[in-house]
Amino acid sequence: MINPNDIWNHLPLTNAKFNDFALEVYQFQSVHNNVYAQWCDLLGKSDENVNKVENIPFLPISIFKTHKVSAFNTHELMFTSSGTSGSERSQHYIYKERDYIDSFTFGFHHYFKGQKFDYLAALLPSYLDRTGSGLIHMVQHLMQNEIGDGKFYNRDFKSLVSDLEYLTQNGKRILLFGVTFGLLELSKISNNIDWNCVEIVETGGMKGHGKEQIRGELYSILKKAFPGIHIHSEYGMTELCSQAYANESGWFKCPSWMRVMIQDPSDPYTFLETGKTGRICIIDLMNYHSCPFIATDDLGKMNAQGEFEVLGRLDYADIRGCNQLL
Repeated sequence: MINPNDIWNHLPLTNAKFNDFALEVYQFQSVHNNVYAQWCDLLGKSDENVNKVENIPFLPISIFKTHKVSAFNTHELMFTSSGTSGSERSQHYIYKERDYIDSFTFGFHHYFKGQKFDYLAALLPSYLDRTGSGLIHMVQHLMQNEIGDGKFYNRDFKSLVSDLEYLTQNGKRILLFGVTFGLLELSKISNNIDWNCVEIVETGGMKGHGKEQIRGELYSILKKAFPGIHIHSEYGMTELCSQAYANESGWFKCPSWMRVMIQDPSDPYTFLETGKTGRICIIDLMNYHSCPFIATDDLGKMNAQGEFEVLGRLDYADIRGCNQLL
């Protein structure tokens, strides 16, 4: 079994070290994770033909909705996806809470590189309406333990505006985590906020409050409503312990223990070269307890620097190979 401390002691991971860890955790998973072991058997994968990272099988993310994906019999946390009314929800069993905290904390500081914030404002209403949100767990910890001050506002937009006006007029630097529809509602409210003092992290999602926004369109609306604002995007999901972040370029950067590969939508055994659009597959080494090798339902592409862009959702009518396997 991989020891998370081995990862933290080797940061940033070289490609060679990442590959070593990935193969080590694959071997552990293929023995101790019954769901993943069955998936590997179905694909005809074993230690004999998995001798490099490109040969490791990726588990379809939908299996988190129907099976308990875990290499352990115990867990300290269990997160659930938001889902829609009447739909199945993904469940992610976290073996050690400390591993999850270390993962998002190291990832946060890796991206923001020593920037200091005085206050974290959380505009995450849809997440506060339920229990089991990994995003709420993350933001609450960052608020209390990394930044040291902040508040969840749910749908209290007036209080948020009032607090941001007071804080920015007193020279405080604010980090605002916000779900897409909440930020759009905020953009309709007149204010006297100094937006040069605020940085937004949009976490995506309209959650049934209108059509999904293309990132470029969303940024255009927010920058017009909040002159001087700096905008970032966070890419995370219930089934992962780690997150990627993007600036206004739209290219997401992974921490060194997380890697993205782009899979051919019509052939799950083929990975595409830089610039080609396909299915986003993720290796998150901090998922050693559940499954680090996940084939998402997102479409995207990579650039030469290993950053990735999210372009939309998969059309399952176009992934014949995956349909046959599922």
